[in-house]
Amino acid sequence: MPQIPTITDINEATERIKPYVHRTPVLQSSWFNDQTGAELFFKCENFQKVGAFKFRGACNAIKKLPKHDGKKGIVTHSSGNHAQAVALAAKLNGYKATIVMPKNAPKVKVEAVKGYEAEIVFCESTIDAREETAQNIIRETGATFIHPYNHPDVIAGQGTSAKELLEEIPELDAIFTPVGGGGLMSGTLLSAKAINSKIKVFGVEPELADDALRSMKSGKVEPVLRTDTIADGLRTSLGELTFEIIQSHIDNIVTVSEASIIRDMRNVWERMKIIIEPSSAVPVAAIMDNKVQVEGLKVGIILTGGNVDLDTFKW
Repeated sequence: MPQIPTITDINEATERIKPYVHRTPVLQSSWFNDQTGAELFFKCENFQKVGAFKFRGACNAIKKLPKHDGKKGIVTHSSGNHAQAVALAAKLNGYKATIVMPKNAPKVKVEAVKGYEAEIVFCESTIDAREETAQNIIRETGATFIHPYNHPDVIAGQGTSAKELLEEIPELDAIFTPVGGGGLMSGTLLSAKAINSKIKVFGVEPELADDALRSMKSGKVEPVLRTDTIADGLRTSLGELTFEIIQSHIDNIVTVSEASIIRDMRNVWERMKIIIEPSSAVPVAAIMDNKVQVEGLKVGIILTGGNVDLDTFKW
């Protein structure tokens, strides 16, 4: 198994990607504060390049790659945001990217990947299909695989978001993030716990994709059993590396309903006047549903992305 990143790796990733990523703003909303009785601080990765935090990890991993490997090409599999992130990071480095995407990937994300000049290979919407297709491409081309989350350099890159958040708001009592494959969750845990050992870090996932919660209970990686949650970025299972990190450091994982996800995506749109995608609303919904008691606390929420297919989305 790859080595678990350290805070040194996250600090080095910060410097490595600084010329390429946005240092995203931290916003507040008096309405959300009034509703929860807490001070909420929203780290707006929906304003990141490619519209999501994923660019941090992809940029770090690809910038670290030896040039002779990069010139053989980059390949990954992703339902959208990591796909865009790898496509852009590869383009900035002059490398060809081939992206394996499920047939049900949101159109807005497919078009964005095309816009970054990457080649797309579609597959069925299962983890097995994604991995098999990617491996076929690697065998044919010798390309380097950049895993969406189960990769130490990707995890270190994702950890830079929480690092920035705590640099701006050092007195946070807790941080909430969504859990999909666990890259952001792992990076957040490693970063936040190293900076402040007393901070609480909570993961949130949809009830329809509760594999991380089941994995914590069973003590082994459990597969996603359904892929019909509206939070399309959270339809993936944990990796062995992300599972190990989360199992060792997480304070708790909770789940939220589809109705709550939609409700609080709309609340963020209407109250904060910013567009977030469904996955970003998952931790907001957990706080609004009082799945974790936050009254009187200073709480950070990482809004993971803002890529929504407006042509097909229905409230």
